[in-house]
Amino acid sequence: MIDNLLLTSLDIIDTPGGNVLHAMKKNDEGFSGFGEVYFSEVGFKSIKAWKRHKDMTLNLIVPFGKIKFVLFDDRVESIKKFQEVIISLDNYYRLTVPPMVWMGFQGLSSKGSIVLNVANIVHSDDEVDRKQINEINYDWSK
Repeated sequence: MIDNLLLTSLDIIDTPGGNVLHAMKKNDEGFSGFGEVYFSEVGFKSIKAWKRHKDMTLNLIVPFGKIKFVLFDDRVESIKKFQEVIISLDNYYRLTVPPMVWMGFQGLSSKGSIVLNVANIVHSDDEVDRKQINEINYDWSK
């Protein structure tokens, strides 16, 4: 597993009229402050890659659909590694991604998907590195 990457099981509470999906409490492991919360829509088979935050810790939840997250750690030159995590309501987790880890994701649901990010700081283009999809050698077709 990539250092400081956290996968936290979340509760889904069955209630009349619709479920309650837990996301994060301030005393949860992985919570490192609050900057902003936002949703990203992801179309079926769409890929959003690659992004690395220098300072932001991401807390990613998928309340709708199914998404494959691919993390790439090149912080130690001699130990470059990938990790895949698939999150959906059937596999309901919060993925905490520390700063300086490359991330991409792909929508796996034909109905589309939504990612919720609870970030510890407000987004700034100055703290983000980006690469084109082909700049990190990963086979998205598998």
